[in-house]
Amino acid sequence: MIDLHCHILPGVDDGAKTIDETLEMLKSAIDEGITVITASPHHNPEYHNQRSGILEKVAEINQLITENQLPIQVLPGQEVRIYGELLEDYQAGKLVTSADLSHYMLVEFPTDHVPRYADKLFYEMNLQGLQPILVHPERNVRILEEPNLLYNFVAQGVLSQVTASSLTGHFGKKIQKLSFQIIENNLTHFIASDAHNTTTRTFKMKNAFELIAKKYSSSLADEFKENAEKVIKNEALYPPAASKIKSKRFINLFK
Repeated sequence: MIDLHCHILPGVDDGAKTIDETLEMLKSAIDEGITVITASPHHNPEYHNQRSGILEKVAEINQLITENQLPIQVLPGQEVRIYGELLEDYQAGKLVTSADLSHYMLVEFPTDHVPRYADKLFYEMNLQGLQPILVHPERNVRILEEPNLLYNFVAQGVLSQVTASSLTGHFGKKIQKLSFQIIENNLTHFIASDAHNTTTRTFKMKNAFELIAKKYSSSLADEFKENAEKVIKNEALYPPAASKIKSKRFINLFK
């Protein structure tokens, strides 16, 4: 199993604070069945993690893995808060795609809104050969209020990633319900942990995939796992057509 979104690098953001916490997270990931983690430290107004520093930290963690003979690998990555100069900084070598060699980039919105320029920036990213993966859209306040904003982005060619803990109910019933609706309407393409520690923000990957297999099918769970593998191999994805999330109020009006 591959985890595309994890804050496992020590001391760089609000994830693991120390090398010991990183080691705990690595062991927890192994227990989940995870074999590859794409480290994704924040790059936002609070945490300025750039490519050179990320590559150094990832090399340190892989040395730690070797010393402890752990059956897991950590690859470079980044969770980039959307901003106007994103493409300029990417071209300047400051940003990291997933696995550092792919054309897939994890992009997040601010928690409380969807920037008006997002669709234009996503379009420009595609023109530059970058494939945006919008992370945890189910936890964005604006998308929670108007889920078909996500449909508009996916229809434009943006991919998305739902957090495992959202599916298991860690963030509440409303976010869990929307996560299921996103899956049912082909509006997401990856499940990842967004793990920050081994206590309050854990992996939950095994539970999430078991839930998907039980609620939908094991083949769908396998599809999400295969999509993650395609990202780190920089292979193309051909997702099924997405559909809009229907409003319950609209349906009841015509019953």
